[in-house]
Amino acid sequence: MAICAFAVTAVYPKLLIRLDGDYLRVAVSPHLNFLSGRSLERLKDGASIGFAGQLTITSGPNSLIPEARAVAHFALSYDIWEEKFAAVKMAERPDGRRAVSHLSAEAIETWCTDNLSIERSLIPADQPFYVQLDLRAEDPRDQAGLVGDSGINITQLIEIFRSPVRDGQKPFRLTTGPLRLSDLRKAG
Repeated sequence: MAICAFAVTAVYPKLLIRLDGDYLRVAVSPHLNFLSGRSLERLKDGASIGFAGQLTITSGPNSLIPEARAVAHFALSYDIWEEKFAAVKMAERPDGRRAVSHLSAEAIETWCTDNLSIERSLIPADQPFYVQLDLRAEDPRDQAGLVGDSGINITQLIEIFRSPVRDGQKPFRLTTGPLRLSDLRKAG
């Protein structure tokens, strides 16, 4: 008699938290793959895609009021000749804008999550807290008025996360906690 056993292990993404100087930063393990499906197809067809990112600190896993929040709007594009990605992080002021190019899909996704951070001084020093990362491809209808000559409209960007997900959008959300500031390792 032969017995065959298969071990199937599901790998779920995990939110990794670290202190980097005066900022709390996140990473996802295994690697976050938000460039996929329709968004990736549209990029490879020559369209630019807006992605909204939000990092929040809350006092509980289901808390509706954040202790701290960082939001960002990323405009991604794809160079069909070089087969590389580019991104621009829009900011509240034009001088806060950041850009990168000639990156692989994995590298551009990492760059986006690295550009979401929360100042350490905004995190509760003596209480447990939870960290939540939200990312979603923006519907072109949500982009009207989001970015203007003076920079990005943060209020409108936050409203994107308060709105229900529209058809065709694939949201990504991870939460971890409870954590304490004193338990986080500093980046070397």
